[in-house]
Amino acid sequence: MELLLDLLKDVEVLESYGLQNIQIDNIEFDSRKVVENTLFVAQRGVLSDGHNYIDSAISKGAVAVLVEEMPKEKKENIAYIKVADSSYSLGILAKNYFHDPSSKLKLVGVTGTNGKTTTATLSYDLFTSLGYCCGLISTIVNKIGTNEFPTERTTPDVLSLNKLLLEMVRSKCEFVFMEVSSHAVVQHRITGLTFFGGAFSNITHDHLDYHKTFANYINAKKGFFDLLKKDAFALTNIDDKNGEKMLEGTKASTYTYSLTRPANFKAKIIENCFEGLLLDINGREVNTLLVGKFNAYNLLAIYGIACLCGVDETEVLLGISKLRAAAGRFEPHYLKNGATAIIDYAHTPDALNNVISTINSVKKSGKLITVVGCGGDRDKTKRPEMATIAEKGSDILILTSDNPRTEKPEAILEDMQAGISVFDNVFTITDRKEAIKLAAQLTKTKEDIILIAGKGHETYQEIDGVKYHFDDKEEISKY
Repeated sequence: MELLLDLLKDVEVLESYGLQNIQIDNIEFDSRKVVENTLFVAQRGVLSDGHNYIDSAISKGAVAVLVEEMPKEKKENIAYIKVADSSYSLGILAKNYFHDPSSKLKLVGVTGTNGKTTTATLSYDLFTSLGYCCGLISTIVNKIGTNEFPTERTTPDVLSLNKLLLEMVRSKCEFVFMEVSSHAVVQHRITGLTFFGGAFSNITHDHLDYHKTFANYINAKKGFFDLLKKDAFALTNIDDKNGEKMLEGTKASTYTYSLTRPANFKAKIIENCFEGLLLDINGREVNTLLVGKFNAYNLLAIYGIACLCGVDETEVLLGISKLRAAAGRFEPHYLKNGATAIIDYAHTPDALNNVISTINSVKKSGKLITVVGCGGDRDKTKRPEMATIAEKGSDILILTSDNPRTEKPEAILEDMQAGISVFDNVFTITDRKEAIKLAAQLTKTKEDIILIAGKGHETYQEIDGVKYHFDDKEEISKY
């Protein structure tokens, strides 16, 4: 229970109507969830406008409404608050309603196109192994200590996020590691949060269906670092051509990591094989269980985060040596004939190129058979590019469905086929189950490798708005 007047602290009110010293028991932006004594926030979304549901919210018990445009007719005994941006204001309201939980935690955000999940998840694993009580907010799962909770999106909505952080405070978590998506920045899902630090992995072609231009996408990522306060840290990968841009204008203390240039945190790959990486990190060697150059960057980011959080360097290196890949990230499975299948979430051109390049750099012989598709209702421009990358790097390529969503799978595959130059050793199979079966049948020796890309940890396939159970790991385990 809070007073509306208290919830509006730090909210820039342009106009108000009605009493503000009323009791608020709930905040909602979804009119279907409104109950008695709710403050309803009318947001302008991509698909709908919350202003159209004000009357519905009031009929269900809303006693206050926050709007960007005042209704022409106002109801008696209802408080109306006008602001410039409802989504931004909702972040401040959420912080006030849940008593600013992020300020009571050491919250570290990780952003970038690829590597967010691995960096956040393995940071959580590292700190947990060192005896800290931690929280995790990720694409795969949310965790409070050792308790797991399902997740529907990379970064939750701002109300769910603050509620989750409050539970972490109550569970006495000290550190929280969180993936920060570009959508979350633009949609103000992290507005009002206090970050202990932030890390940037890389930025490549993705989400242009939403951001429209690559410049907008870069600015969305940079927006996270613009929010950091002067007592926070900002860690960036300066081997990415946009890495230093992330730090421009941030108030936070800035740090860098690199495999190729002078940096605060520097690593060199000594050995890279399927058993793992041998790295030199800031002059000290460490054996790891992760494979590939892209994971060298992830581990270096984790190392930098841990050091900036005050953990002893030797403890960090010992902990890093024991880390295992996050679910669905370069995850190996072994066929009955001895061949290896690698399941990976790679669903962008850069991520797919990284995984294929890694496999080719460490495999001694045998064929690489790649199974890959592209999601429906998403950036179409990357489809032919991903097919080109897969064709060039693979001995055999099988194009198949990912999550078609509301698009026809055949239309998605046709877009991908535009990137194919020679159709020798390229198969197109709409049914993902049959595509994986064919890949297994095409393996001849224990040196052969199957890459099943795009879905990783996901245990569903979304078709026409319905999520059907589908797990790449279950399918390959049949063989």
